[in-house]
Amino acid sequence: MSRREIREQIFKILFRAEFYTREELEEQLDLSVETIQASEADIDYISRKTRDISLHLDEIDAMINARARKWKTSRMAKAELTIIRLAVYEMNYEEDIPVSVAINEAVELAKRYGDDRGPGFVNGILAQLVPETSEDADDDALRNSAAES
Repeated sequence: MSRREIREQIFKILFRAEFYTREELEEQLDLSVETIQASEADIDYISRKTRDISLHLDEIDAMINARARKWKTSRMAKAELTIIRLAVYEMNYEEDIPVSVAINEAVELAKRYGDDRGPGFVNGILAQLVPETSEDADDDALRNSAAES
């Protein structure tokens, strides 16, 4: 599977889990991975990353709520919120994924799974959440685009 396909599978599992309690994540994860046609290594990666995102969910939501102007996680549509959480995780906890890639991939997911305004909303929120310590060359441009919107 490509990274994009893996990311999409993680999004689907996290989105599905939104409709259950956190305690039910393992059961939802097991049910979800049964339907994925991928190598064992990809399934293991998807499972590990999904669990890790779930473990950091409170921290991720705190980051979103602290920096997202006029929007709190409780007001966001579930699809867009799940996409934003996945991207914030990648931006802050995955050193091998450039911030600009995490944001671009989130926008692409929003085009597929969000509403008509989803891609712009996701981009705007994520631009506000670019880590201050990020060394990604596109970070200043991302912050500037958020200021303009």
